[in-house]
Amino acid sequence: MSEYILAVKAGVLDIWGHDPSVSLFKNGELIFAAEEERFSRDKHANGQKPSNAIREALDYAEITFSEIDKIVIPFDPSTAHKVVPDLLKGKARAQGGFLQKGYWMGRTAVQSAKMKFFLRDILNREFAEFGDVPPITFRQHHRCHAASAFYPTDFDSAVTVTLDGRGEYDSTVIWQGTPEGLERVRTYDYPNSLGAFFGIITKYLGFRPHNGEGKVMGLAPYGERNEEIESALRSVIETGVDYDVTELFVDVWEESVQKLEQILGHDRHQTGKEFTQFEKDLAYTAQRLLEETVVEIVEHYAEELDETNVALAGGVALNCKMNKRVMESEAVDSLFVQPVANDGGLPLGAGMLENTPSDTPPMRDAYWGVEYGEAEIEKLLKLNKIQYHQPDDISSYIANKLANGKLIGWFQGRFEIGPRALGNRSILADPRTAESRERVNKYVKHREEWRPFAPSILAEAADEYLVNAEESPFMIKTFDIKQEKKKELEAVLHPGDDTTRPQTVTFDQNPRYYNLIDEFEERTGVPVVLNTSFNDHAEPIVNQPVEALKDFYGMGLDLLVLGDFVVEKSK
Repeated sequence: MSEYILAVKAGVLDIWGHDPSVSLFKNGELIFAAEEERFSRDKHANGQKPSNAIREALDYAEITFSEIDKIVIPFDPSTAHKVVPDLLKGKARAQGGFLQKGYWMGRTAVQSAKMKFFLRDILNREFAEFGDVPPITFRQHHRCHAASAFYPTDFDSAVTVTLDGRGEYDSTVIWQGTPEGLERVRTYDYPNSLGAFFGIITKYLGFRPHNGEGKVMGLAPYGERNEEIESALRSVIETGVDYDVTELFVDVWEESVQKLEQILGHDRHQTGKEFTQFEKDLAYTAQRLLEETVVEIVEHYAEELDETNVALAGGVALNCKMNKRVMESEAVDSLFVQPVANDGGLPLGAGMLENTPSDTPPMRDAYWGVEYGEAEIEKLLKLNKIQYHQPDDISSYIANKLANGKLIGWFQGRFEIGPRALGNRSILADPRTAESRERVNKYVKHREEWRPFAPSILAEAADEYLVNAEESPFMIKTFDIKQEKKKELEAVLHPGDDTTRPQTVTFDQNPRYYNLIDEFEERTGVPVVLNTSFNDHAEPIVNQPVEALKDFYGMGLDLLVLGDFVVEKSK
């Protein structure tokens, strides 16, 4: 009889928090994973119960809720109370007036008490809509991050570092992963948070924390070293293995940004205006200080623990520029970064903790979501009287279109988990010209023109194009491009520093996508396509065929490929 374990992400103060998601395991193996945002169509699905994701997981496995043997929650209410004093101090410092202070202190204390004493009862009521609720188990937030990073690797052992805003009470944790599991080596307690530090910079620059940090990373290469900014930041933070950012962060974004304005002597960025050189320099400096700190942490504990393998997870590990610096360290032989490094990946680790690392299969791809059959897609096209055709060789046909400059919506198989499209819910374009990048930004993605795009490259060609090439199937590592190859990849180089964030593709990982890129190489001599996520600005990556159709007609795409079917705006 099969054992089913459902791991469900719950938040700290509002039950579900940001990025609610689920993972379903059968006899210890992951069979389904998805974030709720893909179904609710609300980016990050903040505070939403992942009801849709749970139903889709059950449908995929063809089971009922009563057949689930255990629910695992990646949050430990027995330790959450440790953070309450710092939360109270932060709220009290930030709010003016007794009533406001009292409100925040009372609200925080009550909610934390719920987490500590009543979370199981709350979750039983929340899950009751699905049927009889199985036993509920809790796992530590950062331990789940660590398991998601270390368990699905080929490493016998590794320094494992988890970095985010906050778990229950910790913000950065050093672990040693071994065949037996994970040993906690050092904890950097909240509010000493690298995620919070970068979040303050994010909000100062006009973006939303927990969402816009990647934009700050993308803006950083347009800046340069600025002694004034660096000196100001170093006056309130310490970097390195004993980093300390607590003087800057007061647990309320607005108050922290006001403090940063005073420290820098400059007002925050006004949304809608062009970035000044000062603001670009701030992004550069913040990125540099983050890299400096994480590399020193990794190098210190690699030496102390006598390890050369490194695994990373937590929201900060989505910073692929930082990952590049870690990867290039002489102390590191091999690096694995969990592709769903943010809180959406917590259920992966929560479920993996039910096994041992040696019983966990290596993570080779991220295709764990919903799939739509050909009959279902064709029925939708006919129902909406949409003209379509079915080429004999879909890869050859679309490769021709790409080589002739067409912009393609590419919808195939099970959707990818995490923030990156990896060839199943992708927008594709010719990677060879800067004009191609500009067209995708302006007419398709409707986003800032300075933001870069990434390539998908045949794995066997990686050495030909990438400096110090290695396997990178998840678009979460950044590489330099060999000088003689830059002209072939203008659309997928960062305009500020000529780096790129590739996805290496093998036939075993994704046969149809591999064949498409291979056919494109036959026509152009370049084994690479521009690949960006199939979504319009500020919306989640598409899930259903109907969403792909909506975006197709709302974007400047030329063709849409839904499985075996092709829809064209003009032939």
